[in-house]
Amino acid sequence: MIILRNAERYRTLPQWLGLGIMAVGVWAWTEKDTFNNLSRLTNVALDPAFILILVGTVTFIIGFTGCVGALRENTCLLAAYAIFLALLLLMEMTAGVLGFIFKDWIKSQATGGFQAFIIHYREDPDQQNLIDWIQEDWLQCCGIEGPKDWDRNNYFNCSSSDIGSREACGVPFSCCKRKPNEIIKNKQCGYDVRKPSYNFEVAKVIYEKGCVQAGEEWMERNLLPIASGAVVTAFAQILGICFAQNLRADIFAQKAKWH
Repeated sequence: MIILRNAERYRTLPQWLGLGIMAVGVWAWTEKDTFNNLSRLTNVALDPAFILILVGTVTFIIGFTGCVGALRENTCLLAAYAIFLALLLLMEMTAGVLGFIFKDWIKSQATGGFQAFIIHYREDPDQQNLIDWIQEDWLQCCGIEGPKDWDRNNYFNCSSSDIGSREACGVPFSCCKRKPNEIIKNKQCGYDVRKPSYNFEVAKVIYEKGCVQAGEEWMERNLLPIASGAVVTAFAQILGICFAQNLRADIFAQKAKWH
């Protein structure tokens, strides 16, 4: 019983980690004045700050029930902890199966989400930073199917040159290939690259592969590590459920001796 209790005490880390993640998300919303302008919540599912709040809340609740349940020997909290972990495991398994079966639907949803990112690129700093990270650091891509997709954005649309946008017929700097030994990236490297009169070879300046294709190729390359991570996560969750159930059984057995 003492061993199980000490093992559960190590689960205070997810509790504080979840609280920290949730606090970062709330802070991000405060910085964007979201609480005073609820109209910003129209694209809440695509808001990185909302995702942080959601993940942080779930992590905190699971960590709290496990930690307090173990320290206080509260069988109700331990049962809740086991149920939360079981539900999370079930949802993960369901998502994995459905992801394999409905991969075309998921691809279309990802495409729609990326379109929304492109359209609102200049409206939300969090979404802007996220798409820049995806294009530049993660997948080395540009647009959904290619650079032409940036025509969906009012700033990068080729017709925006009529209203004086210097970014018209261009792409964000995150589409540009990093030059050797480049320390500070030129933020104007994507200007005019989609104009017919562009003087340089476009393929040497920006990524021409779309992010959907790049994402599929990344998944294929990293299928084994992803599967291994999923198995390890599932094992850890099952172990947590077993710890909670064993501790509950020990508590009930100890109480039975008292009576």
